[in-house]
Amino acid sequence: MATVSVLNMEGKEVEKLELNDNIFGVEINEHLVHLAVVSQLANNRQGTQKAKTRSEVRGGGRKPWRQKGTGHARQGSIRAPQWKGGGVVFAPTPREYTKKLNKKERRIALKSALTSRVQADKFVVIDEFKFDEIKTKNVKAMLDSVGAKKALVVMGSKNDNLVLSARNLPGVKTALTSTINVYDILKYDTVVVSKEAVANIEEVYA
Repeated sequence: MATVSVLNMEGKEVEKLELNDNIFGVEINEHLVHLAVVSQLANNRQGTQKAKTRSEVRGGGRKPWRQKGTGHARQGSIRAPQWKGGGVVFAPTPREYTKKLNKKERRIALKSALTSRVQADKFVVIDEFKFDEIKTKNVKAMLDSVGAKKALVVMGSKNDNLVLSARNLPGVKTALTSTINVYDILKYDTVVVSKEAVANIEEVYA
């Protein structure tokens, strides 16, 4: 089993913690990690972009001038794509971007992402998040003490003081164990989790 140091909010080691190898020590499946990221980014797209083609633009029913004898190029409609106000060629239409990943694949991808952070020594465990007031500098001080700048802070339970204190910090995001995902784990350089959060993850994914 992989063993990590449990730190307090001042960055001092208070104990050692053994991580479950079924979650934090699996063989990394890069293909499924890639699919999970692609799926999440695709599912975030609204797919509502729309522009009108020449058949949908209003007007243009009359031929603008006669076919021959004017000196102009022949034209059939003022709503053709080359005209100002005309339709768009191959215009985008609303579509569904959703990509599905089955439950087993999602779990393997998440475990692979967590394992990659543990192997890179970018997985920091804090004994407890204690914030008595909403102060951004308190969260910044905690992250500085553990050497985390661009960090995903994972909570085991709801902590409004932490969430509100961290939201003004660039490059820092808070999440509950139930909302963590592969994209965020890979996007942020360091994953900072509470000891409670580790227990929750092991309980759900073991």
